[in-house]
Amino acid sequence: MAWMQSKAGLQHACRPADRFDQLPIVSPLVAGGLTLETPVVLAPMAGITNRAFRRLCRESGAGLYVSEMITSRALVERNENTLVMASFEPDESPRSVQLYGVDPATVAAAVRILVAEDRADHIDLNMGCPVPKVTRKGGGAALPWKRDLFADLIGAAVAASREESARRGIDPLPVTVKMRMGIDDDHLTYLDAGQIAADAGVAWVALHARTASQLYGGQADWSAISRLVEHLEPTGVPVLGNGDIWTGEDAVKMIEQTGCAGVVVGRGCLGRPWLFGQLAQAMRGEPIGLDPNLAGVVVVMRRHAELLTELYGEDKGCRDFRKHVAWYLKGFSVGSTLRRELGLTSSLAALDELLAQIDTDQEYSPEAAQRPRGRTSGQRAVSLPDGWLNSQVIADSESEILQEAELSVSGG
Repeated sequence: MAWMQSKAGLQHACRPADRFDQLPIVSPLVAGGLTLETPVVLAPMAGITNRAFRRLCRESGAGLYVSEMITSRALVERNENTLVMASFEPDESPRSVQLYGVDPATVAAAVRILVAEDRADHIDLNMGCPVPKVTRKGGGAALPWKRDLFADLIGAAVAASREESARRGIDPLPVTVKMRMGIDDDHLTYLDAGQIAADAGVAWVALHARTASQLYGGQADWSAISRLVEHLEPTGVPVLGNGDIWTGEDAVKMIEQTGCAGVVVGRGCLGRPWLFGQLAQAMRGEPIGLDPNLAGVVVVMRRHAELLTELYGEDKGCRDFRKHVAWYLKGFSVGSTLRRELGLTSSLAALDELLAQIDTDQEYSPEAAQRPRGRTSGQRAVSLPDGWLNSQVIADSESEILQEAELSVSGG
């Protein structure tokens, strides 16, 4: 059966396009000793961008595939789960870790560990998480509002990378930052934060063109990416754009409209890891491959489950795969009973039996590819510490609250 040929990977799942679009070629992105010939970045997503999913994406196309976010404190404390999350396949290169922290000294210590122990080739700093359990303690997307703390965090990370890299005799590991436009429309931070980050020496700034209050709803404001590109042009620091990229054509449109140097893709690849092949083709000005038909999608589903079982063991791996089922089958005619049973599988044998029941003679719906997937929750007030917006300078009392921000972050 087709899906049993799982080692064939995504190369056999995507069929070549029957048309050719003349698309612009994007320049490689160079940062220290790191060169991205195709400036496409997989956005870190908790519970998603583990080694298994990153391999699926790597098998499809070129780019930079970032780990799940880990906290600096957990890394410094050598938390076992965190060390697993920050691990990579032997052939995974470049190795990219997203780090989250609220204390400059701890962030610097975590960066030193990553560099000194040769655990990464690139470090991204998370300054854009909109999740209430993080922002209510002043972390994530709430943090850039406090300009002094934001500057201290970025500066500490960049300095630690440079110092530890020099000690090893290697090019400085590039440190980058990913952030949002601000807390809400009345409290935008991205221009100031971008300037602070550029002045501190980051390799690039990635902007998700939404505010924290938007979460993942509404439409991303690509004009904000344009403004940040223009604002940082004198510094020479490139800007990567993030938000509402569902297809290869979307990536090219964003670059054409904003002047950004590359793109960051998150929810658009849920259930569609082959998107990175299409993005790479778009960036190179090549014909963009079509989405696979359902037979091809089933191949990828089986491959994904297999990789997860290799990572976590069969029971946990198959349970972890369950959340991906709806994303893979989006837009296809698959009965509710079969979908439900696929979402309850706990072994590869059971998964094979269920996949064999799918009528795979179905083409991929272009509309399904272009519709939002994953979290789509919309506008709401951002949870913040009391009085957080009163000043853009961190107060002693707020520093105490902020220390709890890392403790509330799950996973890493």
